[in-house]
Amino acid sequence: MAWALKLPLTDEVIESGLVQDFDASLSGIGQELGAGAYSMSDVLALPIFKQEESNLPPETENKILPFQYVLCAPTSPAIKLHDETLTYLNQGQSYEIRMLDNRKIGELPEITGKMVKSIIRVVFHDRRLQYTEHQQLEGWRWNRPGDRILDLDIPMSVGIIDPRANPTQLNTVEFLWDPSKRTSVFIQVHCISTEFTMRKHGGEKGVPFRIQIDTFKENESEEYTEHLHSASCQVKVFKPKGADRKQKTDREKMEKRAPQEKEKYQPSYETTILTECSPWPEVTYVNNSPSPGFNSTHNSFPVAEGNGSPSHQPEPVVQVADNLLPTATPQDAQQWLHRNRFSPFCRLFTNFSGADLLKLTREDVIQICGPADGIRLFNALKGRVVRPRLTIYVCQESQQARDHQPKHENGDAAASTFFVYHAIYLEELTATELTEKLAQLFNISPRQINQIFKQGPTGIHVLVSDEMIQNFQDEVCFVLDTMKDNTSDGYHIILK
Repeated sequence: MAWALKLPLTDEVIESGLVQDFDASLSGIGQELGAGAYSMSDVLALPIFKQEESNLPPETENKILPFQYVLCAPTSPAIKLHDETLTYLNQGQSYEIRMLDNRKIGELPEITGKMVKSIIRVVFHDRRLQYTEHQQLEGWRWNRPGDRILDLDIPMSVGIIDPRANPTQLNTVEFLWDPSKRTSVFIQVHCISTEFTMRKHGGEKGVPFRIQIDTFKENESEEYTEHLHSASCQVKVFKPKGADRKQKTDREKMEKRAPQEKEKYQPSYETTILTECSPWPEVTYVNNSPSPGFNSTHNSFPVAEGNGSPSHQPEPVVQVADNLLPTATPQDAQQWLHRNRFSPFCRLFTNFSGADLLKLTREDVIQICGPADGIRLFNALKGRVVRPRLTIYVCQESQQARDHQPKHENGDAAASTFFVYHAIYLEELTATELTEKLAQLFNISPRQINQIFKQGPTGIHVLVSDEMIQNFQDEVCFVLDTMKDNTSDGYHIILK
């Protein structure tokens, strides 16, 4: 009977011991993981979940890309280890992107010594906004007439050739560059992330963008359509100095975290490396049709030394008056407005042809554009040029003698006798400027003109100085006489 009473007690003890052991096992698991330390990123990092990556071919894992693009802006420290980097930018601030050539020896020999074309875009990171990109950009264009989302800072850039910005593509710029030469392009982003949110919470609640660079080489038709490489990075754009404050806030938050927590976040890198991606599907961006450049003379921008190969050197540009013609189409009129620094008013004159703009009166233009820009636009439309400060007319004495015709018996000169004078326009009113203009007239180097004299009373020779030129009467006429300098290969010029 005693044995019968003890058996249940023994079972209870055994059962109780098993339960305690199982509870201890569960509590140990909880202590090892902990509710706060649990992270899906840690789970995905386990070897069992990385079998797929380990099956990748070695050439894919260690692939060296032909180009590398580095955005000179620090990454955020508040990004998890396995997430994509995020970089904060200030609106309108110039940021450098270094265009690096990573090719091995003998790789892509067809572009050696040649230019490639790169297209930089600011696009949406969120897929939802990508589907409605056209509507989003049109709304931004309406709220910010004449502004661009993306611009190039030409004076700061190095090694870029023929930069272009199509007025219909506000978020895109393009340029040529030689991979064998140092190339850095400076960009400015003028939109902020909160401009595309339904509710305006501030910069940190704004939508992220992507800066994407697509690079192309020439095909057989010398068109840049053959894709070489694409890379992009994620950014957020804040109002001026907002990116610096956000970076500081993220850094202070990370400093307050426990050491084991910090290990789960990426460090902040000084620069942002753009990672390889698929080329942008908008094939209409890859075109070679003329688009307005960033200056009014149509010349390209070989910035710094050694930019360009012989096959891509721009032709010399002849300075001509950029007058708007009545036959200009609305598209031509838009490009003319951009070239002459009237971009803020392009939307207002979207459907205006050249004839429409030329019909506007001075009062109309001032009412539309305001007094300052209105007067400037009116003068540009009418092709008004600024008169030079001083105009003088010169004639070579030897030519004057040749142009003399024999006199008739009555002593009168022949009716066909005339003298050919050349106009010289001076702006600085200095002897150096006059020397340069006379050298152009004689088709010689300015160094070959030693002195310029003006014949004074009783035939004396007075040295021409800046002060003398400033006292010349406008449209005064001179006969030029040249004397060889016996002590050098130069000449003296006498104004008579």
